[in-house]
Amino acid sequence: MIVLNGGSSSGKSGIVRCLQAVLPEPWMAFGVDSFVDALPAAMQDSDAGIEFKPDGDIAVGPVFRQLEAAWVEGIVAMCRAGARVIVDDVFLGGAASQQRWRDAVGDLDVLWVGVRCDAAVAAGREMARGDRVTGMAALQAEIVHEGVKYDVEVDTTHTESIDAAHTIARHLK
Repeated sequence: MIVLNGGSSSGKSGIVRCLQAVLPEPWMAFGVDSFVDALPAAMQDSDAGIEFKPDGDIAVGPVFRQLEAAWVEGIVAMCRAGARVIVDDVFLGGAASQQRWRDAVGDLDVLWVGVRCDAAVAAGREMARGDRVTGMAALQAEIVHEGVKYDVEVDTTHTESIDAAHTIARHLK
């Protein structure tokens, strides 16, 4: 399993696609955005679910955490069944978010990857995308990395996704 953590618009999705292209074996990809999109509409902007605040901040509630735990366990089960999986996540809780994954993966081999990007560059990408609440990228650029331990880090501020993917691929066991 490869777990990529980085703020919104840091370049994780592009790196995932490049990793799938450069790695010799097939790797499945799952991202937190897809998980959020799979939630019922009633959980969007809900105290129990996920709330996207006007300033770009995000709050998650207890039902979100329960479903997120089930999602993580499902991904771990696929890995235990022999699938190679790349996860694209945003550790809003920093080290606590990583610990939830660590508790779930147990003894599985995991490559922990930090995807960094200058806040101003990420904010520019966010604006160009047009599908994010303005301010998320700048707010998340550093906070998602607080207390998180990585095997490898890449910085996409001035690095193309394919180059970051090659860097990550060199660290696989």
